[in-house]
Amino acid sequence: MAEKADTLLKEYRARRDFAKTQEPEGAARAGTGKQLSFVVQKHDATRLHYDFRIELDGVLKSWAVTKGPSDNPEDKRLAVRVEDHPLDYGGFEGTIPEGEYGGGTVMLWDEGTWEPIGDPHEGLQKGDLKMRLNGQRMKGDWVLVHMKGRDSKRRGAAARQNWLLIKHRDRYARDEGTLTERFTRSVSTGRDLEGIAKGLKPKKRTRTPAKAVWQSNADETEEDKPAPAARARKPRPGTKPLPEFRPPQLATLVDAVPQGDDWLFEMKYDGYRCFAAISGGSVRLYTRNGNDWTDKFGALVDPFSRLTRGSALIDGEICAFDDKGRTDFTTLKTALSEGGELVFFAFDLLERDGKDLSRRPLKERKDDLKDLLGKIERSSSIQFSEHVTGNGQRVFDHICRAGHEGIIAKLASAPYRGERTRSWLKVKCTKRQEFVIGGWRPSEKKRTFASLLLGTFEGDKLIYRGRVGTGFNTKGSIELQKKLDALARKTKAFEEVPRDIVRRARWVEPELVAEVAFTETTPDNYLRHPSFLALREDIQAKGVVMETPRPIETVEPAARDEAKDKAKNKSKTTTARKTTTTGGKAAHLPVEEGLAAAEREGVRLTSPDRVIYPEQGVTKAELVAYYAAVAERMLPYIADRPLSLVRCPQGRAKYCFFQKHDTGGFPSEMKSVAIVEKEGEKEDYFYIDSLAGLIAGTQMNVLEWHLWGSRRTSIEKPERLIFDIDPDVGLDFAAVKAAAVDLRSELAGLGLESFAMVTGGKGVHVIVPIRPRLEWPQVKEFCRGFAQKLAGEQPDRYTANLSKAQRKGKLFIDYLRNERGSTAIAPWSTRSRQGAPVAVPVTWDELDGVEKANQFSLAAAVEQARGPDPWKGYFDLKQGLTKAMLDKLT
Repeated sequence: MAEKADTLLKEYRARRDFAKTQEPEGAARAGTGKQLSFVVQKHDATRLHYDFRIELDGVLKSWAVTKGPSDNPEDKRLAVRVEDHPLDYGGFEGTIPEGEYGGGTVMLWDEGTWEPIGDPHEGLQKGDLKMRLNGQRMKGDWVLVHMKGRDSKRRGAAARQNWLLIKHRDRYARDEGTLTERFTRSVSTGRDLEGIAKGLKPKKRTRTPAKAVWQSNADETEEDKPAPAARARKPRPGTKPLPEFRPPQLATLVDAVPQGDDWLFEMKYDGYRCFAAISGGSVRLYTRNGNDWTDKFGALVDPFSRLTRGSALIDGEICAFDDKGRTDFTTLKTALSEGGELVFFAFDLLERDGKDLSRRPLKERKDDLKDLLGKIERSSSIQFSEHVTGNGQRVFDHICRAGHEGIIAKLASAPYRGERTRSWLKVKCTKRQEFVIGGWRPSEKKRTFASLLLGTFEGDKLIYRGRVGTGFNTKGSIELQKKLDALARKTKAFEEVPRDIVRRARWVEPELVAEVAFTETTPDNYLRHPSFLALREDIQAKGVVMETPRPIETVEPAARDEAKDKAKNKSKTTTARKTTTTGGKAAHLPVEEGLAAAEREGVRLTSPDRVIYPEQGVTKAELVAYYAAVAERMLPYIADRPLSLVRCPQGRAKYCFFQKHDTGGFPSEMKSVAIVEKEGEKEDYFYIDSLAGLIAGTQMNVLEWHLWGSRRTSIEKPERLIFDIDPDVGLDFAAVKAAAVDLRSELAGLGLESFAMVTGGKGVHVIVPIRPRLEWPQVKEFCRGFAQKLAGEQPDRYTANLSKAQRKGKLFIDYLRNERGSTAIAPWSTRSRQGAPVAVPVTWDELDGVEKANQFSLAAAVEQARGPDPWKGYFDLKQGLTKAMLDKLT
């Protein structure tokens, strides 16, 4: 290794005069051990840059990163490969004399260890070097990508390799700001560049291991926080009485993030709510129900006893971290039963030194709390719950992307009230809540239960909500079975239970409370895909009710009234932005056009600045502006047809759901038509007939409009055929386009003219308008026969079989949308997908130039709509399915 390192360091040594520079000459030596080191040195040379160096083969492989590393995955930083450096260079900080190679000031900006993901030598050779960094500043997964063919040429020397340094999206990624903006001092000496250049003495700093604590205040530079001195004093008797327990303030569940700078946004921690009552060295820790759990939370008593000589009542959450650095209730239960590290996140201060603070505004209470906690190390078991003022949607997006539970929004001006209020709101990333266990079903294969029967209370009645059979481990199941057996009863506690459940049920007293995650609920409020998380011992069964998110439009104004906030709820009209497209991001439409359209159509638009597509920053008002711009083109194809909707109450990146029926509560501009279902019962379906309907749908968070192939006035007779070309994984869009042209040719051979639409996803729809004379069964049989004929003639290329196993390497000709009740994406509809793509009609000539099915952004779709009609003559065609066609294909 030493011999190889000597060879690799020849260029490094040839460039330097070690009699003049303090840089290490770098005697060849073995590596640092099993763990490979990495360093980043901020280098103020001819041009300021950051030298990124990783240990490999006994040297430091090095790249000069011109703008420095960024933890925003959207930033692709140019990294120029430079000569290998000796391992000793990793500790160098100082000044290289002017006139020498690399002359200037060098700061040790970051250091740590790195792990290659895959073979690092192969990664270097192929130009795709993936790694995991564990530094003080750079953490998580990164990649170096060689831009082959774009290396810079130098006279008389080999070309310099140009690479890109890119952060992978993980829990350490950020969407704005960069590492270099947040950190400006040395990790070794605490000096800035000027201090190093002047030879100032290093600052005394206390290093502590990083903790998985949410740092939400992006404006505060982390390294500028003075290193706290450790608290070493012994607990002393308190000078004030120990504060008494108070009922907690609880948050109202809502369906979206509130807007405005009068809201403070905190992380929703996944733990036990806890009140810490302190008087000097005396400490009591209470659950949300007032139970004294000081012994159970004993690990926190000592740090609280050292907090103050006076008294305090602190509201917060006790948590434990999982292996991904997230607060996790299951991990907390394990830590409490088997021993483990606990952390208390303090978020409110109700009493201090005998003074009641509950009537003061939240912002003042949090300021006092921060003052009380002082400068706490990041490794401390007591942490201040940071918050962000305003920018709630951005906070929510960041929290959800990192895999946390959600956020709590609190009015900065509100007092503390010991009840559920609308001045505290909770918005969840995923669906989860507490349920009461009312029974269980035995397993045929094991001694313990197969599933738990769950319910929530409505008054004194326990209402059945479904059963959960996943999420358990063997040890936990055995312990839980013992508790179920001890609570056995002969009769059911539920008000009503489905017959098929009753037959095998075993009933228990409704005392145990389980926390359960689930994807959604049925119209009857039964759980879909539930998963058990843990038992909740801190919550009383009688208080468990079904949580239904309240519309933010109704809660937000009431919350401000509740807090007696004098600030008016002003509409934040964003300045119109340019409609050009850069860097592949969707361009924006003028917000005021959306607001004006809503006002003109008489539709009340609330929270117009709510971000719907977080990656592009597209707001609700901009989406309305889009539909106003394309309405003339879109309405002829969508008006008066039954619709199904994809709704995303929290924006595209969060939970979305498919809604077929009008369940009430929608604006009057979204109309309904009663349609007989297969079971003979009538259900109300949506339809619209104007731009007002499109705006009303946008107000109700509709991101996709799917339509039937018939009009509401002639439900049973479709007016179009549709073939969806769906490629197997690995087939590119060129294959899809070629298939669409094939379909067009085959249809033309039957005398049918067709039109093309890129779906905004990955496929193309080939659409054939027909006169509404035949009914659904005949139309479906024709389409099935057409697809099977095509697949039969070219079996290596096409399939008409829905089975995944039959589709490998082929294009599936989906004819199944041509049956009663089936829907397809509407022309000009947006999609609830990354990039804010649109389903756009194109001419057959235009299709040849389309590169991918989701290439049309909102602005590009508007441009297409304002040009010549791509489906000119669509409604003028008088074609239909003839008997000869039916006989040939059915």
